[in-house]
Amino acid sequence: MTAVQLKDTMGLEVLSMPCPELEIEGAYAGDLLSWVMGRATEGCVLVTIMTNVNVVAVATLVGMSAVVICENSEITDEVINTARAKSVNLFRTSKPVYEFCIELGKVI
Repeated sequence: MTAVQLKDTMGLEVLSMPCPELEIEGAYAGDLLSWVMGRATEGCVLVTIMTNVNVVAVATLVGMSAVVICENSEITDEVINTARAKSVNLFRTSKPVYEFCIELGKVI
């Protein structure tokens, strides 16, 4: 599944999608970014409620295919612009992390 297919299938709000054809090869849910950085894998989608610029930094370092912000967490223009500048696909959903992960597990 590609990032754009993830967006379409899961009905996600696009905050940044500079790389729509990146393949989603798994998922990781977490909010403690140092933990995520050491355990998430390249090509995965990060599912989180964290919205600071460090989310983009972790996604870049790990080589994630996308980040999904859950629970309609507020996110600043600075973070969105950084995601665009760093070529990070960034989406948002109103669903809680648990519910989103259940649905995500059925499609990837």
